[in-house]
Amino acid sequence: MSTVTRSARAGLDVEEIETTKSEKLLAVVLAVFLLIGAIWTYQKLDDWIAESVAPVHVELSPADEAAIARSTNANQRLAAAQTQALGARSNLELRREAYRTALDAGQPAKDLERQYKDAQDELAQAQDEVRAAQTEVESSRFAAQGAYQRQQEMLQEKTDRHELIAFLLRLGLVVGLLGLGYWLMGRLRRTRSRYFPVALAVVGTAGLLAIVMAGDYVTDYVDPVALGPLVLAVAGVGLTLAAFAALQRYLARRVPLRRVRKHECPFCGFPSGTTEHCEGCGRQVVAECATCAQPRRVGTLHCGACGHA
Repeated sequence: MSTVTRSARAGLDVEEIETTKSEKLLAVVLAVFLLIGAIWTYQKLDDWIAESVAPVHVELSPADEAAIARSTNANQRLAAAQTQALGARSNLELRREAYRTALDAGQPAKDLERQYKDAQDELAQAQDEVRAAQTEVESSRFAAQGAYQRQQEMLQEKTDRHELIAFLLRLGLVVGLLGLGYWLMGRLRRTRSRYFPVALAVVGTAGLLAIVMAGDYVTDYVDPVALGPLVLAVAGVGLTLAAFAALQRYLARRVPLRRVRKHECPFCGFPSGTTEHCEGCGRQVVAECATCAQPRRVGTLHCGACGHA
């Protein structure tokens, strides 16, 4: 049986066992793959919200749709009329030059005169169409502006809701992953498991994902999530401080045992001798066992005489 296996089955404290290079490497690799999956989930949350939870889609009322359609058609009509007027003006200029050239040369110009007058009529009709289209554009503009404004307000409301839900779910992902990592740390430490580096990989992944989220939202100016990075920072700091406090309590419980193993006073850490009292703090370091009444060093897990806890 290997030394590691014997150590694990013997229930040694994982804090006292040095992590091997292979375990550290595997923990780093695990953290990398966990981070890839976490970032993929982080990005896919936005797509899922856009498709199922809070799609950014605006449906206008029939009146607003009609107003926008009327304004669009009026502007298209105006653009077509202006194009037609430009063509008519260019044709008129060509007919006029041809008619004038024929008159100056003393050539017959009845056909050219008729073409010139037709071009004049065509330009006049095109200009009338432009004025009519401009009138229609002006008459439809007010209603269309109101419809567009309502559309933008609804779109902004939908966008804000989408962003808020996306932020809350992403925050939940980061905080949940961080909480899972801290829970694993406590669990694996209590069970004295050699898989403790796995918990460290999960915590590291959560920390890196928190940085990704903070960078994603630090330049976000949408009001509902304007404090997104601050909320994330507060949640992460709170969880980390709670985990740190739990770690300190755990280490405080283990300190006496560690000191006894090193032949030190469980109270002050001064090297212990053969006396019943510590030479550093004066406290009693050897007392009677509650089971067999034999001398037992304070801080040990089991009595050396009877083996009871």
